Amino acid sequence: MITAKPVPRQASRWQRELAQAIGDPAELLRELDLDPVLLPAARAASASFPLRVPRGFVTRMRKGDPDDPLLRQVLPLGAELDEAPGFDTDPIGDRAALAAPGVLHKYHGRALLLVTGACAVHCRYCFRREFPYTESGAGAARWRPALAYLRDDPSLREAILSGGDPLSLSDRLLGALLAELDRIPHLERLRIHSRQPIVLPERIDDVLLAVLARTRLQRVLVVHANHPREIDGTVRAALRRLAAAGVTLLNQAVLLRGVNDSAAVLAGLSEALFAAGVLPYYLHLLDRVRGAAHFEVKESEASAIMETLRQRLPGYLVPRLVRELPGQPAKTPV
Repeated sequence: MITAKPVPRQASRWQRELAQAIGDPAELLRELDLDPVLLPAARAASASFPLRVPRGFVTRMRKGDPDDPLLRQVLPLGAELDEAPGFDTDPIGDRAALAAPGVLHKYHGRALLLVTGACAVHCRYCFRREFPYTESGAGAARWRPALAYLRDDPSLREAILSGGDPLSLSDRLLGALLAELDRIPHLERLRIHSRQPIVLPERIDDVLLAVLARTRLQRVLVVHANHPREIDGTVRAALRRLAAAGVTLLNQAVLLRGVNDSAAVLAGLSEALFAAGVLPYYLHLLDRVRGAAHFEVKESEASAIMETLRQRLPGYLVPRLVRELPGQPAKTPV
């Protein structure tokens, strides 16, 4: 059994919750009263991409249901080890887009900083599950060349923080980074992509809100929820605090087989998001990363789902169905 990591006594609540995240497939199966027959495949699949899931997220899963849509996103399966044509380690061309250590520059007017390789949850469909963070210059120790790149390109108006999950950074490091971005005069907007408000809502505390309040940049937080049951009372409270602090909230979801591949589920997701102050933004077709082929939904099926969704919801609650293709100047509508 993997034991939880010790945390300093002065650690914030979210840091303590993160340190107690489940990393042992056997423990996850026990917590959810699942058949131990699932364990050998889970161990084999987690050997290269470890299991990691906060306990609060696990409490939203149905016990005894191996097909629970929240569980399906995080439980390592033997299907991850199957070879699938067209699925590789860099499905959206991130390595070719590295413009400086820790900087991806694909689209006009904005650049993305890989500020950390750490995440609170390891989603099994993650398109960066095999990304070489260390050799690509991600992390706080290497921010200097990334910031220099942003300073030297006056066409940039928006800095996007990604990773990993940028809210895995301590408040001190995040505040220091935002202060550096504030000093770049041509930057106008800060966008943060994070799953933590969904899987670890404790992260949205008074200290983080104070850090975000200090920046002069317009603040956009793009969260990542795929299923309406991900949004419980604690998540709604966290999101509403962000909205009350003046942060624009958007959601990106991924269309996943066995998770949200129906108009009914996606409509429920949009309604739950909007009730929590979040506007549906993108619904991505699966990035074809190695190990995730069992999640793929065919484009024709996705288009049919979207047509039904447009009939059920007002336009502002219908996310844009897109895919990301290497080398393209923007997301490609489907």
